Amino acid sequence: MTDYTDDIELMEDDELTAVEPSTDDAQLYEHWKMEVDPGQATVRIDKFLAEHMQHSSRNRIQTAAEQGCIFVGDRPVKSNYKVRPGDIITLRLDRPKHDTTIRPEEIPLDIVYEDSDLMVVNKPVGMVVHPGAGNFSGTLINAVAWHMRDVPSFDANDPEVGLVHRIDKDTSGLIVVAKTPEAKTALGKQFFNKTTHRSYNALVWGNFVEDEGRIEGNIGRDPKDRLRMKVFDPESGIGKPAVTHWKVLERFGYTTLVECRLETGRTHQIRAHMKHIGHPLFADERYGGTEILRGQRSSSYRAFIRNCFDLCPRQALHAKTLGFVHPRTGQQMDFDSEWPTDLTALIDHWRKFINGTRRDD
Repeated sequence: MTDYTDDIELMEDDELTAVEPSTDDAQLYEHWKMEVDPGQATVRIDKFLAEHMQHSSRNRIQTAAEQGCIFVGDRPVKSNYKVRPGDIITLRLDRPKHDTTIRPEEIPLDIVYEDSDLMVVNKPVGMVVHPGAGNFSGTLINAVAWHMRDVPSFDANDPEVGLVHRIDKDTSGLIVVAKTPEAKTALGKQFFNKTTHRSYNALVWGNFVEDEGRIEGNIGRDPKDRLRMKVFDPESGIGKPAVTHWKVLERFGYTTLVECRLETGRTHQIRAHMKHIGHPLFADERYGGTEILRGQRSSSYRAFIRNCFDLCPRQALHAKTLGFVHPRTGQQMDFDSEWPTDLTALIDHWRKFINGTRRDD
């Protein structure tokens, strides 16, 4: 099962919240279904589902199995059931599934480029890209549906069109949307084959010894926090392979502005990789970036950092550039986006601080 998704914000809730025991006379509703790939190796179903049900922890999956909510075919199974190729696995709960129909909403879009095949959008901070648990409206794809409301051939509910990759809710920057199935297939292959060009700008804690480097480490769910990802040794077999290339753009002593170029696109890849090498993203609460990790002990410095957090109260990460081959014309397309106002204000604040420090010296 191919995954073309980029690093996407994990939801605060999932289908397995408050699972209730099922009884013989209870009406059950199908919430999730998949067929096991022909080449799948034998593995426990709780482990299998933890890898495929992105927003559910293994513990919750085990609870659901104990309550009789995990089915193979028409038979409920326990956590230790070994999946087999061709198995039809379903999650059935005693409540109807939330209506996930994507409806057009009149939300402004910052469209960088558009033609009959695709559109490139500069996503603002705070916007979820696609409806999901806890975010069923106000998303980027709801806005796209409104923008395309007069195009009969575009259906925002058709998985063969729409988002080709994703970025976190609180990450700003460029994202491409396919208007046709042919465009989505062609662009999806480019992301999968790592022929696209994507770079992010990030402010991270700490100073780097080198001017550039490479981070390699599998990305998988943190077993201690299902909303956070963790880096595992490539030889561990845990998670998915991930590679990030970084380069220093500007140094502020206690923080560094870096460019991150993605070779792969995993959930929270930059955030997890930077945390792993000891440089969490500035103001990234989930990965420890809201602690004062470098700097002085003075009250004035603490006040400065608090002011920085107020200026940019989210992870300091922006999807700066995006490049791909146009799916129909074969032309190389390259786009660049300006920093949003909060990131601009944050960087300017650090520049003023470090310049002031040097004058004092």
